[in-house]
Amino acid sequence: MIAGQSRDFHDFLKFAAFSFFVLLVFLVVNVFEKIRQTPKSRSVAILVLGDVGRSPRMMYHAESFAKLEFSTYLIGYKGSKPIHSLTSLPHIRLCYLSEPPPFITRIPFVLAAPIKISYQIATILYTLIFAIPRSPEFIMVQNPPSIPTLALVWLVGRMTGSKVIIDWHNLGYSILALKLGEVHPLVKIAKRFEIIFGSSAYAHLFVTNAMRDHLVQEWGLIGHKAVLHDRPPSHFHKCSPLDVHELFVRLGPSISPSLAAFLPSALPPDLTQFTEVVDYHGHPPYSTAPASRASDFSSMRIPRLRKDRPALLVSSTSWTPDEDFGILLEALKIYESRAREVNVTDSKECDSKEQQVLPRIWMVITGKGPLKERYMTEVKLLQQNWRYVRCTSMWLEAEDYPLLLGSADLGVCLHSSSSALDLPMKIVDMFGCGLPVCALDFACLPELVKVRINGLIFQNASQLAVHLETLLTSFPSPPALEALRKSLQRASQVPLNVEHRVHNHEHQEGADWEWGSWSENWNRVVKPLVLRDAERFS
Repeated sequence: MIAGQSRDFHDFLKFAAFSFFVLLVFLVVNVFEKIRQTPKSRSVAILVLGDVGRSPRMMYHAESFAKLEFSTYLIGYKGSKPIHSLTSLPHIRLCYLSEPPPFITRIPFVLAAPIKISYQIATILYTLIFAIPRSPEFIMVQNPPSIPTLALVWLVGRMTGSKVIIDWHNLGYSILALKLGEVHPLVKIAKRFEIIFGSSAYAHLFVTNAMRDHLVQEWGLIGHKAVLHDRPPSHFHKCSPLDVHELFVRLGPSISPSLAAFLPSALPPDLTQFTEVVDYHGHPPYSTAPASRASDFSSMRIPRLRKDRPALLVSSTSWTPDEDFGILLEALKIYESRAREVNVTDSKECDSKEQQVLPRIWMVITGKGPLKERYMTEVKLLQQNWRYVRCTSMWLEAEDYPLLLGSADLGVCLHSSSSALDLPMKIVDMFGCGLPVCALDFACLPELVKVRINGLIFQNASQLAVHLETLLTSFPSPPALEALRKSLQRASQVPLNVEHRVHNHEHQEGADWEWGSWSENWNRVVKPLVLRDAERFS
């Protein structure tokens, strides 16, 4: 019996070896055919080693390529819902990578890590070489993460002749250094990996001038080099009262019941926590004003912002160590104390609740991440005794996020760059929605935030608390905040030739601060790069 089992086992090994050999031959033949093919003109594969729906810059790249009628393959993991255009434009195909097997989460890290990386390598190579019918003219890769994507696109580019474009969002090794320290051997290996596979490409795109200058000087990058500052897409805008009303009619049921006593009462569809529907003469539909019903105009019903609404503040965070939520929490504590002091004093002098100097604040935090539960548990304990501040977390679909920003009064950014060379996309989104920002200071932030023109900069909780008081005094018509809003509105109306001057470093540090849309920026910077060869050979 043992001899029979042994023969069966040997037969199985022979069959497995033969099957593996056949598969290997099949793969080699297919790879060889791919290598012999000329890359398809006007096509691009965009690789994101992460959730596609949470990678806005890469989604905007895909949208811009598709509008140029490039066959566009957006590769990444399935998760959050992507922007609408990615599912509606005819030239875009979403190629989702399969997740590693579930058992990996149940085994030790030392075993799980190599299995996970090997699985990622296999799925990425399969998608780039086999899932795309013909090798694309361009492969664009987001960095970070650097490992293993930079090496894989370098390899596929060499094999197929596809031109590699690296979009430098940050430096991968600098993020690893936050966890392990700059002198850790793995950080040094990661840096060397990034230099070897990232220093040479057809083109390098950078989110800041500072990053371009640093990498060109320190790493000697080879290839075209261009700064593409982040800009929001065209559908990001300041919301009208109607937009705000429709948003909170929709979001109302999802607002935590614990906020019921803090926020103004709501009675949909005519009354939300922030808006009310009134007739042509400004009367609510539930008021009795017979004279106002005399004309056809009086039957018109339009939403307007409520005067008794709280100030709506928004901060988007990934809940990671490079964003210190503790700064915001401490600033809210200081604001709460200051509001009690100022409003009580004001109430005694004026004997009127209408004369409150500082408003109530509803601080909405969007995003997901590892430190969320820790901080939100702390917030719940603190705000049990707060009268003027509430802080809650909220997760929004892609289409509702810009509407919340466009409905808010002030944005807060806690991003502190691991490399001091990148800029936070969240501030760009806020500016696109006409939302002034208070941002944590770091080296290249002045490329984006202009003090007292589109926002204010802070270095600690005390400074942030002072900024909140300055900007929100006399809400709902705070003069300091209104000045920033008007500056943003003027900037959004600047023509394209002014946007050109901005990116040629002729910055105007004053009231004439300039801005532009993602499409204008992309068409000026990236479009000439990707059409260079097509125009030369046409």
